[in-house]
Amino acid sequence: MARAIWSGVVTFGLVSVPVQLFTATEDHTVHFRQFQRGTTDRVRNKRVNERTGKEVGYDDIVKGYDLGGGEYVMVEPGELDDIAPGKSQVIEISSFVDLDAVEPVFFDRTYYLAPQGDENTKVYELLRAALAKENKTGIATFVMRSKQYLVALSAQEDLLVLHTLHWADEVRDPYRELPVLPEDGETTGRELDTARQLIDTLSGEWRPEDYRDTYEERVRELVDAKAKGETVVTEEEPPEPTNVVDLMDALQRSVDESRGGRGGRGGGRKGASRTKAGRKRSSRTKASGTKASGSGGRSSGKARFEGLNKSELYEEASRHDISGRSRMTRDQLVRALAKEAS
Repeated sequence: MARAIWSGVVTFGLVSVPVQLFTATEDHTVHFRQFQRGTTDRVRNKRVNERTGKEVGYDDIVKGYDLGGGEYVMVEPGELDDIAPGKSQVIEISSFVDLDAVEPVFFDRTYYLAPQGDENTKVYELLRAALAKENKTGIATFVMRSKQYLVALSAQEDLLVLHTLHWADEVRDPYRELPVLPEDGETTGRELDTARQLIDTLSGEWRPEDYRDTYEERVRELVDAKAKGETVVTEEEPPEPTNVVDLMDALQRSVDESRGGRGGRGGGRKGASRTKAGRKRSSRTKASGTKASGSGGRSSGKARFEGLNKSELYEEASRHDISGRSRMTRDQLVRALAKEAS
């Protein structure tokens, strides 16, 4: 069971409810240590005086603010502690806004809020249900670990979720920061209509379990292959940018493919991804208990996979647990999948 990282009360008006804060996400990134090439000698980071080259202990380090021209204002750690926000145990909701009013760029991290004890569940559920009914999010500030946060409280099924937000001056203005943005009227009516058709054919419900971090899987397979002395085939180059002259043709072909063979949408739910559709097709093939026979059957099976790119082929190979897939070229993956499906 997870441990709370903060506890206090949420207040709205004169109503308060004791809560505990829990981390909502975890990191699954593969972590590496640093070594000097050609050896098993660890490389470690040290704090050194850049003038003398000697290591400096934590107790001898102070912070300095650069004024420019080689001048610094030195600040002791204790001085920062003296002006830090006091330890707060209150998340005071100051206002409620529409749930979709907060732009995604403001969101930072997500936490779960739980009531402290059974005796506080009624008030907790009152706030959760009211937010859900009104489609609102509560905006508040609170202090955790000597830092003040701007936060948004929103309702999910059965629980409250707290999102830390960036302050307004931390969000960059895209019109000042980005070198190029499109002009109004650059898209014709026909191109826009076809693009909307493509979006419609690929639309569906949000199902996060349908997506996996395939890069992390490849990293783990790379480590496993190298541990066995094997080699790994690198990914294909990304596709070339679509030429403006070919834009309409590319859009129309995309719509046709998503509606036809590659999309596999005939009997599946609306908006199923290509990889999910491929999984459904494979399941139906196995469930039928029939196998393709003769060269025609093998050709048909191979053709089904030739429209997929290497990343999609690799996902299919992972689902079928095809041995040696990490070292296969695209053509080898196609042949292996066709053989598996036959």
